[in-house]
Amino acid sequence: MVEVLLIAGMSGAGRTQVGNTLEDLGWFVIDNMPVELIPKVAELGRFSEGSTRLALVAGTGDDMGAVAPLLSEELRASGASVRTVYLEASTPVLVRRYRDTRRRHPLLDLTASTEAAIDEERRLLAAVRDRADVVIDTSELNIHDLRRKVTDLFSHGEGQSTRVTLVSFGFKHGVPADIDLLFDCRFLPNPYWEEDLRGLTGMDAEVQEYVSNNEIAREFIKRTDALLEMLIPAYQEEGKSVLTIAFGCTGGRHRSVTLAERFAAILRDRGLSPRVRHRDIER
Repeated sequence: MVEVLLIAGMSGAGRTQVGNTLEDLGWFVIDNMPVELIPKVAELGRFSEGSTRLALVAGTGDDMGAVAPLLSEELRASGASVRTVYLEASTPVLVRRYRDTRRRHPLLDLTASTEAAIDEERRLLAAVRDRADVVIDTSELNIHDLRRKVTDLFSHGEGQSTRVTLVSFGFKHGVPADIDLLFDCRFLPNPYWEEDLRGLTGMDAEVQEYVSNNEIAREFIKRTDALLEMLIPAYQEEGKSVLTIAFGCTGGRHRSVTLAERFAAILRDRGLSPRVRHRDIER
């Protein structure tokens, strides 16, 4: 069985770092792979004994956006298991990364500025992003965060077909970019206005009791539980490899944390192994 990861995305968004992490996880990685050679390399994996895990880090080219989706279909037709991972980041973040590293964007010769080159590359790769199996936004991730995320996604050992991640966050710090479902928890009682609870978080029993022990919270948990009970198997049936569910409140320390922890416990009772990330709990 040949398992192929096609790593594509914006220059400066972390493609090489993802390749390095996959190599440490035991994948055979080829970096800066010309797109026209990808089917040939994947074909070689068919002649090796046992299973083969190939990670092909595609370079950037004018034809990348048009060719990559076709290559993915060609690889699947050959019998390989193929997933496309797309790395992206916001334009201001990419501009800063290029400035800090003093590197030139590969499309800079075709445009008037680094920002224009990034916008042009984003346009060229729009079709790749739209068809990607996994999209990772690295705007707010450092090298260590990205490594942990890739390890969570692609280290083998779990039989769960869809990896579920529950994220808590504060709206005042911005909405996470790489989420699939979002639940706004700001309608629930806010512990921030209780002096005895303000310094605690949703990890504390007192806050959990305050947030959850009321009629509207119980009804929300009941109905959302029923919704996820329907949606998660449907996502699994469609072959979705990653499902990120976010709960947001004002600051990201009380209500959202409480709900993320509550639904993590519910999903564990169903036999899943959700990961939980409290993005803003320390802010």
